[in-house]
Amino acid sequence: MTNNDLIKKAETVLNNNFKEDKGFTIPCEGLYPFQWNWDSGFIAVGFAHYDANKAKREVEALLSAQWENGFIPHIIFHNDSDTYFPGPEFHQSKLHPLASKSHRTTGMTQPPVLGFVLKEMYDIIEDKADILNFIKQNIDKVFNNHQHFYTHRDPNQEGLVFIYHNWESGTDNSPIWDDIWGTMDPPNYKFERRDTTHVDAAQRPTNREYDYYLHLIEIAKAHNYDEAKIAELSPFLVQDPLFNAMLIKSNAALIELYELIGDSEDKIKTLRQWQKKAITRFNEKLFNEKLGAYVHYDLRNEKQIEFLSSSSFAPIFADIPNEERAEIIVKTMMDKFGSEDRYLCASFDPSSDRFNPKKYWRGPVWINLNWLLFKGLKSYGFYDIANRVKDDSVQLIERYGFYEYFDSRKSVKENAGYGGNNFSWSAALLIDLLKC
Repeated sequence: MTNNDLIKKAETVLNNNFKEDKGFTIPCEGLYPFQWNWDSGFIAVGFAHYDANKAKREVEALLSAQWENGFIPHIIFHNDSDTYFPGPEFHQSKLHPLASKSHRTTGMTQPPVLGFVLKEMYDIIEDKADILNFIKQNIDKVFNNHQHFYTHRDPNQEGLVFIYHNWESGTDNSPIWDDIWGTMDPPNYKFERRDTTHVDAAQRPTNREYDYYLHLIEIAKAHNYDEAKIAELSPFLVQDPLFNAMLIKSNAALIELYELIGDSEDKIKTLRQWQKKAITRFNEKLFNEKLGAYVHYDLRNEKQIEFLSSSSFAPIFADIPNEERAEIIVKTMMDKFGSEDRYLCASFDPSSDRFNPKKYWRGPVWINLNWLLFKGLKSYGFYDIANRVKDDSVQLIERYGFYEYFDSRKSVKENAGYGGNNFSWSAALLIDLLKC
């Protein structure tokens, strides 16, 4: 199949998942029937290559549900659907006094990609005057989102923000969280799973894992989603290298965009202050010398979580490590994840007994993380490895289709595409990879 054929197929996936009446794109039919925060960012990058209007509408739809305090939720329930649990009735975002009055949402967020997505859109879309005007209209909303994080999610004022729920990480059921679950004993909630009616249960989190997920939401709801109370009481309080790397990359993008816009010296100064503190502390606190990579930090129990995942290498996308440290983490990635019988890059350490190549974020390859790694590897001059990540991503989609995630083992004979099919960010980012 030619690259043009693949791009046309990807465009068809995106166009079919776009909801014209609401102006947003679902990740895929059935499994994910609403608008997801970081999905929409990646989707906008894909649309930017062939339909600038849809790219802009995607961002506008996401920002339309921004809370009055700058918070951008992880799901916006623009529409009704009975194919997903937990829905808006469970989340009850209205408990927070500054929640969106116009939209039902969740009370949690996702990795903040919008800053660098706006920069990607500017770089891709040919009509620079039009896209810069669009950015002018929306950039302050993204700035306010970052300000919210540094004001309400950084209790030590160290430049690193916390997540209070595994869903905020984007890497929902990663083995990273297993030891935190071991400190909790939530009730056995009565609920009806909807995801396992669309996807093989072997590829999804267990019911007991859902008990942990729901319990964390119940704690937040009991305190009206007050982040100060959550920081005080939640058993899950983590500084995530992927989440913070996305924030740092988006800070850098906002600086570049405000410089293009002009007359934004105060905001640029604030962003530079955030950056200096964040990058310094990121390198001090989240790098693990023994593992040779960045790791998550358990803020509740004040210790590093010593496991390797694809998130461990994402900081190269945000120019966080110096050249020497970048060499170290790329060597770690290739030593642990890069054997010739595997596609790059598994979402969790293949040498770990917690690795599962079929189960969501416990081992499969994800196109969005590969896209980040490709861009980061190129920026540091690791061209051969970057091209392998790109080639592996394209090969997986060409071989199996536009799935949500893929088995990292090349030896698998059956279909190795898992989760949702015709998945939007896989399609969107394939377009961008093929046009790089």
